[in-house]
Amino acid sequence: VQLQASGGGLVQAGGSLKLSCSASGRTFSRYGMGWFRQAPGKEREFVAAIDWSGGSTYYADSVRGRFTISRDNSKNMVYLQMNSLKPEDTAVYYCAGARVGYAILETVSYDYWGQGTQVTVSS
Repeated sequence: VQLQASGGGLVQAGGSLKLSCSASGRTFSRYGMGWFRQAPGKEREFVAAIDWSGGSTYYADSVRGRFTISRDNSKNMVYLQMNSLKPEDTAVYYCAGARVGYAILETVSYDYWGQGTQVTVSS
């Protein structure tokens, strides 16, 4: 499975962005998917996850209520809608896939990673 994230950019605080992650492969619909981010000088951290069906989602406390993860298995796509963005949301955002199918919070449990997309929020 190959993953490719897109949709990053520069936005003012309070603004919105929608990240997309496209996946190759016919087994995408079985995978749990997640979004992670990494700011300069910091470790990669969990942002949001969704199970194979889209029925279960999890969010980091720092983004809950502002970000929404979703998926469209018919299009092999996962999305991260980011609203009310803050300067502390600035990071490179990565999408990841897990063969187990569940919504997983731990970085080490993911099997596939896309290249990152930069999100910069100005104050």
